[in-house]
Amino acid sequence: MKKILFTLTLALTCAAGISAQSGKIADKEIVGTWLMESMQWDGEKKIVCGKKAGSIQFKYYGANGEYACAAIVLTKEGQCVVLPHEYGTYSLKNGMYSEMGRPAIKNAVVFLSKDTYKGRWTNRTDIWKKKALPDRLVKYIVERCKLEETPTDIQQLIKQSMFK
Repeated sequence: MKKILFTLTLALTCAAGISAQSGKIADKEIVGTWLMESMQWDGEKKIVCGKKAGSIQFKYYGANGEYACAAIVLTKEGQCVVLPHEYGTYSLKNGMYSEMGRPAIKNAVVFLSKDTYKGRWTNRTDIWKKKALPDRLVKYIVERCKLEETPTDIQQLIKQSMFK
C-alpha cells in the first residue's frame, strides 16, 4: 500500500511539474536585466560565459520597450570594461521578437522559465538568465549604450566628409 501511495504521489508531483513547466510565460516577463549564461554556434562546442570565460553579455529590456545590449569583459589585470553594443527598442508579442527595428522573428525568445530564456540569432543559440542587478549598475550600462549612438548631425558629417 505504501508503495502504491508513494508511486501515486511521485506521479502527481511529476505531472504537476510538467504542467507548470509547459505553462505559457507572459511576454512581459522579459522586462528586466538578463545575463548570457552560454552561447553555442551550430555544430560547435557550447561556450559558458562568466568569470571563467572573462566575459558576459548584458541585455536590458524596459517596460516601455527600451533596449540596451553590451558586453562586459574582465581583463587580465582585473578591470571590468563595458563594451556597448547597441541601444534602442525591442518588442515581444505572441512569440514574435524584434530589437532595433529589425524584422520580428518567431521563437527568437523562448521562455524556459520566468528567469531563463533561450534565444536564437542566425546560427547561434543563447541561454539568458534574468538577474536582479543594482539600479546604479543598470543605469550606468544603459547610459553607456546610449552614448554609442552617433548623433544625426555627426552621421551627416561623416557621410559628407568621408564617404563622398
